[in-house]
Amino acid sequence: MAQRCSLTVPYGAPILAISFLACVATGLELSVNNQAADFTLTTELGPPISLSCLVHNSNQDEELLWYRGDGQVNLKEGNKVNISNICISPVNESDNGVTFSCQLARDKSVQVSVILDVQFPPQLSGEETLYVEEDKDVTLTCNSKSNPQGPATWYKDNQNLTLQQNRHELHRTSEVFQLSIKNVQKSDNGTYTCVVESRFGTRTKDFHLIVEDEKPVFPKEAVIAAVVVVTLIVFFGVVARRDTFFKV
Repeated sequence: MAQRCSLTVPYGAPILAISFLACVATGLELSVNNQAADFTLTTELGPPISLSCLVHNSNQDEELLWYRGDGQVNLKEGNKVNISNICISPVNESDNGVTFSCQLARDKSVQVSVILDVQFPPQLSGEETLYVEEDKDVTLTCNSKSNPQGPATWYKDNQNLTLQQNRHELHRTSEVFQLSIKNVQKSDNGTYTCVVESRFGTRTKDFHLIVEDEKPVFPKEAVIAAVVVVTLIVFFGVVARRDTFFKV
């Protein structure tokens, strides 16, 4: 990655100085782990990763900067000039897809970036027990984080789940695998298992669906009307017998 400069020099400056300034940045480039261009580094959880940034073709000391995404990495003195090293330890899921960039302090267009491809087995989570009234709709949500992403399947009571048209619906994103059931019936009671496969192995998680009897619904208007009627009856009863109450 060549960088050239155009400088205005006062009349009469020594020719040697002009030549030096014009060529300081010529052919200047960086490399990270011996890679002079942006690259992807594939790794797994746990073991630390070292990234080493080196300046090439410079006739002067060059200060280096490191960035994790948009945030600058704090470097110790002695780890900034001409060569700079950072360590990611331990490597975890949050490092997946993160870009680490080494840049020249005086010209940030001179840089090399590394994207981490952190591979890890499926990690499943979600609300394990769901209660739903008969004839209502319900959605079982299996949160699934993995890299690379593998196939996912739902089972019911350790048997293949037969999907019924207009009743069952599957939805999947990069981290969510959902099973929606419409008009739930007592026959839908049971244990549903989310199964996600990957090259690291298969992971499972159980979800217990409990279908309850439909609760009677009392119209709010009828309840309010009944309260008003009872209140009026009590009120008029008290008024009708006020003389008795006063004598007592």
